[in-house]
Amino acid sequence: MSDKPILPGPGSVEPINLKDALEERYLAYALSTIMHRALPDVRDGLKPVHRRILYAMRELKLDPAAGYKKCAKIIGEVMGNFHPHGDQAIYDALVRLAQGFAVRYPLVDGQGNFGNVDGDNAAAMRYTESRLTDVAQALLEGIDEDTVAFRATYDGTSNEPVVLPAAFPNLLANGSVGIAVGMATNIPPHNAEELCNALLHLIKYPGATIDKLIEFIPGPDFPTGGVLVEPRDQIREAYKTGRGGFRLRAKWEQEDTGRGTYQIVVTEIPYQVQKAKLIERIAELLHEKKVSLLGDVRDESAEEIRVVLEPKSRSVDPLVLMESLFRLTDLEVRFGLNMNVLSAEQIPNVLSLRDVLRQWLEHRIEVLVRRSEWRLTKIEHRLEVLDGYLIAYLNLDEVIRIVRFEDDPKQKLIKRFKLTEVQADAILNLRLKSLSKLEEIAIKAEHDRLSKERRNLKKLLKSDDLQWECIVEELRATRERYSNKTELGARRTSYAEAPEIEVDLDQAMIEKEPITIVLSEKGWIRAMKGHVDDTSRLEFKQGDALKRALHVSTTDKLLAFATNGRIFTLEASQLPGGRGHGEPVRLMIDLEENHDVAELFTYEPGRKLLVASTGGYGFIVPEDEVVASTRKGRQVLNVSEPDEAKVCIPIDGDQVAIIGENRKLLVFALDQINEMSRGKGMILQRFKGGGLSDVRVFKKADGLTWLDPAERTFTLTWRELRDWLGVRAQAGRLAPKGFPRSNKFGPSF
Repeated sequence: MSDKPILPGPGSVEPINLKDALEERYLAYALSTIMHRALPDVRDGLKPVHRRILYAMRELKLDPAAGYKKCAKIIGEVMGNFHPHGDQAIYDALVRLAQGFAVRYPLVDGQGNFGNVDGDNAAAMRYTESRLTDVAQALLEGIDEDTVAFRATYDGTSNEPVVLPAAFPNLLANGSVGIAVGMATNIPPHNAEELCNALLHLIKYPGATIDKLIEFIPGPDFPTGGVLVEPRDQIREAYKTGRGGFRLRAKWEQEDTGRGTYQIVVTEIPYQVQKAKLIERIAELLHEKKVSLLGDVRDESAEEIRVVLEPKSRSVDPLVLMESLFRLTDLEVRFGLNMNVLSAEQIPNVLSLRDVLRQWLEHRIEVLVRRSEWRLTKIEHRLEVLDGYLIAYLNLDEVIRIVRFEDDPKQKLIKRFKLTEVQADAILNLRLKSLSKLEEIAIKAEHDRLSKERRNLKKLLKSDDLQWECIVEELRATRERYSNKTELGARRTSYAEAPEIEVDLDQAMIEKEPITIVLSEKGWIRAMKGHVDDTSRLEFKQGDALKRALHVSTTDKLLAFATNGRIFTLEASQLPGGRGHGEPVRLMIDLEENHDVAELFTYEPGRKLLVASTGGYGFIVPEDEVVASTRKGRQVLNVSEPDEAKVCIPIDGDQVAIIGENRKLLVFALDQINEMSRGKGMILQRFKGGGLSDVRVFKKADGLTWLDPAERTFTLTWRELRDWLGVRAQAGRLAPKGFPRSNKFGPSF
């Protein structure tokens, strides 16, 4: 046997560009996904699979008043007649339509296990039963009255509706989620009464703006409730453009458990969040010690959701605890808005809230007109028949004679009484009992009634105003049926503003405990438990000694002012423990070898600092602007060798006292120093020899205070400081008698 491939004969091979072939086929696939699978129709808010499920259930006569039927039978009907896809996919779609926690207004009334909010799946289709709900009935209302177009099914054996009449605003009421090729849709559910109010206003005022419409539709209404905390201007922008999102939080309340303790109870969780996975996530965070404010979590839910959160201690602020959980878990979610739908022309595009409402109203007008035309045709046919009946009654004997004795009674009747074929057939099909006098009276009454209805229908078809009046009446009836006073229609999602509290998540995850930060002269740092008052017992490496000891909490930030003018930020909770001598601070910050830490202090938001160099230059800087988030710190005071950054002190006063290594003291007003965020600064004091030694900011009324070597406090009043008063950049005068030989005022922090 030859190994050569068998090629087709001459002329049967058509060359084609692979790129063109791929583009053509991928485009066909994309269009199929968009049109027939993923995107809902703006008119009935349904995807093809949902539309086919509802239509098949109607064909099976599963009305709300009828009995339930096995879902397996329904799925087989849908798959065999309308939707040639997997039975499990169809069943999953049917199950979602029946889940009250997934669909705001369920379209399927399920009996059996249809899953739950914990994420458990529904029972197999052979165990569950279902029928249509009143909402689904409203979507199908009038489908037999030529209100919508039909098309052939996939196998051509029957027909299916292109769209449902949709007497209920389903797209916005129930929302929709879908992912197509290159596009997606995400529409949250809304409250039916609010939608009806907006639609009624839009009918009355066709030019209504988004600002006016969101007065009627302030936001989504999710089946599982929750609290919407999205700002109003963001909601307005989302509805205006058709794109945006909504922040949705769990609803919680604080329960007093006695003796000053409390617990938090979550009663509503965000939409599409599985409760079991949510609790599992919180438990994981507890195990990993990432939520130190939380002591325990348990699920006490029965029919109503009840998730209990116990704080670690009674001192924990419930707002801070919940804010930390909102950031770490699905107790807060963001539900995106992307109103990408198939418009009436079957074109996928993103519509605004006003466009969606308007296109639904236009669909309802089209349904009304088609139904009226269909009814008018039926009436005219019936009137034609009734006219024939009346002629027969007026000439009853002659009609009987023709029927009994003529060979072709139909043609004879048509010729004798100028009847139409329809009338002749109707007369020939009359039963003998219909020839009574009472039947003649009933026919005349029916004729009068139908004639009146025909006149009204013709007026309706000619008048836009009458058509809109009909739509208004339908909307009012829908609003009444699903009003907020009903169990199904009552609004579930509430509105609130997010608390105006700044929660540092990292800080919130740290348990607040007192510690003492110890920094040695050679740059070793450690954190000792508790507040150590007696520092004389602290041990250091040989040749090392204490430089700074700070009483802080584990939640505090520390600022290290280095001699190169940089300020580094350290987290107290991340410093090495007090056992041993600690670790070099250089392992935690990028500090050059030829520089050292000049000052270490606790960060206080809102405070201002005075920084100065040995060259006598300095300025005021806000403390909030020097906090750094990296190891490199933040360059604040620019210095050039041989000068170094020397002083960093808090500002608590209105006067500045500065002393140099030459023991000359100068006092001047604080307002002579500029406020900057970075730079060399301005000259504070001039020196002929040496440089700056220390600076102190004090209040004029309190006087200037310093400590002597024996740690005794000395104070000079403002009057006693008169000889040293001057202006910035002067040299000053020799320090007063008794001033420390170290040329230091003492601790500033």
